[in-house]
Amino acid sequence: MELNGIGLITAAATFSGIWIGHIAVRKIEYLSPTVWIPSSVAILIGVLLEVGAVLSGSLYASAALGIFGITVLWDGMEFWRQEKRVRKGHAPANPRNARHAGILKNHPSSTTINWLDQKPAGRRLSAEEIQEIKEGRR
Repeated sequence: MELNGIGLITAAATFSGIWIGHIAVRKIEYLSPTVWIPSSVAILIGVLLEVGAVLSGSLYASAALGIFGITVLWDGMEFWRQEKRVRKGHAPANPRNARHAGILKNHPSSTTINWLDQKPAGRRLSAEEIQEIKEGRR
């Protein structure tokens, strides 16, 4: 019986690529004065990783590079989607970022509140409780 580690390699590549990409997109979009620069860089890196996957002589390296490459390509698009989430108030805006300051000014639903940094209540919050969070009283 021959052992095959491709499943472990692809699972690890998928998990780490999505995890790193999620954090990177949120953080980079929060800090970046533009969206097109990090998006372009992600697309370039993703294409290079896919080329590496095609040219690799190792099945394991090819699988890992291919998964990382497609994840980074997807992240290139996610920068634009993250900006839309900031406009809708689904992700926090950075008031020290000029681009986000404009979003805060022009989109009433945008907010600086990080909704993911809240203790779960275990129930739906009332309108009063949400207002308390928005005003920083909670």
